[in-house]
Amino acid sequence: MVLDELADRAGVKLSAGKGARSRAVSGEGRLAGRRVVLARPLTYMNESGGPVRGLLDYHHIPVEDLVVVHDELDIAFASVRLKRGGGEGGHNGLRSISRSTGTRDYLRVRVGIGRPPGRQDPADFVLRDFSATERKELDLLIAEAADATEELLVRGLEAAQNVVHPRS
Repeated sequence: MVLDELADRAGVKLSAGKGARSRAVSGEGRLAGRRVVLARPLTYMNESGGPVRGLLDYHHIPVEDLVVVHDELDIAFASVRLKRGGGEGGHNGLRSISRSTGTRDYLRVRVGIGRPPGRQDPADFVLRDFSATERKELDLLIAEAADATEELLVRGLEAAQNVVHPRS
């Protein structure tokens, strides 16, 4: 949802690629004054590293410039955090990307979805639809995550953290 918002802002139409890019929908454009390649792997999330690596190679993008927007259980719902590197926290998509790129040292826009209630399995929790209460806040969360991504592109990590973290 955040990627769709970023694509709208950049005027980018995401389309299926060919060859090494065939496992993702992607598009090139300008966002926050910078050239960007926006992409969504078409594979299962657990296998997203292959398409990410293929797109990095095809577009000659260094992994240091990779920004991954992802859901985060360890952050309260409707909060957004930025960071570079770190562990994957059980997130199999991040694990796949780290394995395929050979590093954990890429930028992350972490979109908080909160912890599952009670003893609910985290895997079931992340696959469920948003609750009615969460849906009321979802548009704002998507906009804030897109804003945070743009701040990251414009200001760099530390300056963007100073802007984004106090408000969420």
